[in-house]
Amino acid sequence: MNSTSDVRTREDLVREYKAILRELVDLRPSGTRQKIAEALDKHKSFVSQITNPTYSVPIPADDVPVIVKVCHLSPAERQRFLTAYAAAHPNRSTGGSGGSSRKAAPSAGRQVVITMPDLGDTELEAYLEDTIRQTAKRLINLARRRQAKD
Repeated sequence: MNSTSDVRTREDLVREYKAILRELVDLRPSGTRQKIAEALDKHKSFVSQITNPTYSVPIPADDVPVIVKVCHLSPAERQRFLTAYAAAHPNRSTGGSGGSSRKAAPSAGRQVVITMPDLGDTELEAYLEDTIRQTAKRLINLARRRQAKD
């Protein structure tokens, strides 16, 4: 455990699950990246970022179930990918349930679509999308807490 080869950073772990995802997507029919982009309501460039280990952009937890579904991962492939994802993000739930033990389906609830302009900077676009997603999660959690009090 004391050797430097045993110490993996969060970035290493993110690269690992992104490499696994890229490998799995590459095994799928052509057009899979486009299908993922459409299912996530994102630009195809975002999908290229989340499937490329050289980019540090992590996959948002709420996107994981959608990706798994669109890619039709086998149980073994799903387990391999989700295990690597959980190692990189131990405090994130990939069910989108906001702390509930029930795993919500990607289609559960209402979906709000926000159209963003092409800013010409994929890293900035990914950052902005993630910021909007995180802000929405916080607002939803506040609304749920308020509703639970009533």
